[in-house]
Amino acid sequence: QVQLVESGGGLVQPGGSLRLSCAASGSIFSISDMGWYRQAPGKEREMVASISSGGTTNYADSVKGRFTISGDNAKNTIDLQMNNLKPEDTAVYYCRANAKATRWLPLMTYWGKGTLVTVSS
Repeated sequence: QVQLVESGGGLVQPGGSLRLSCAASGSIFSISDMGWYRQAPGKEREMVASISSGGTTNYADSVKGRFTISGDNAKNTIDLQMNNLKPEDTAVYYCRANAKATRWLPLMTYWGKGTLVTVSS
């Protein structure tokens, strides 16, 4: 199966920056797209940014112009550069991948365990 491991979370002051990374490993036949989701306390999980294997990106309106997603298909990794962070960006950030573990298995969605980002002075 596919395992996703996030890194890079932490505490940052408003206006600061953080970079999150996610690495996919295990049995991977192909990955169609990867992305970042977040869940703040008491709120639903929401999409933050995604990137397809072809490089097409998509962002939530709330992060456009501040966050940038990038990916390395050869390494099965994605990064999320977060600039001008705001207190409302505080959440657990999860990496998600839509992938096929083997040629014969269907496309499935995999999640990492999450990394906490706290924006506070």
